[in-house]
Amino acid sequence: MQLFVTNVLISLLWALLTGKVSVGNLAVGFVLGYVALTLLHSEKEERKNSYFRKSLQIVRFALFFTKELVVSSWRVARDVIKPLPEMRPGVVGIPIDAETDLEITLLANVISLTPGTLSLDVSPDRKTLYIHAMYVINPDDLRKEIKEGLERRLLELLR
Repeated sequence: MQLFVTNVLISLLWALLTGKVSVGNLAVGFVLGYVALTLLHSEKEERKNSYFRKSLQIVRFALFFTKELVVSSWRVARDVIKPLPEMRPGVVGIPIDAETDLEITLLANVISLTPGTLSLDVSPDRKTLYIHAMYVINPDDLRKEIKEGLERRLLELLR
């Protein structure tokens, strides 16, 4: 956490030195600060510090989710335009490894943000998440896609 605060302070210092306080300039300062902190810390310290690891996981998750968002948006848009839709809607129960309220809530929200899927409910024992999907050709494939895709990456990020 200390390195993150240092990185934010470097970003603010960059904005003040350049004389332009904007979101873009703060982002440039943040990236420059991140690079500087990476160069200043030894590999031994870096292995101990989770700041660099977590920040890379955040970037990887953001890129993965963006790809999923684009692919699912394209699929839904293409299906809306087609004369004969390929939709096969259904409700599927997905066994989840998420345990805390935060993990379950974030997983449900990430699933709901992706076009074509909507989180409906969590079982009373909090082991199954029920979702509605527009394209349920094979429920097992959908379960595998969510478990190995969104859930695995999200839990890596949170744990």
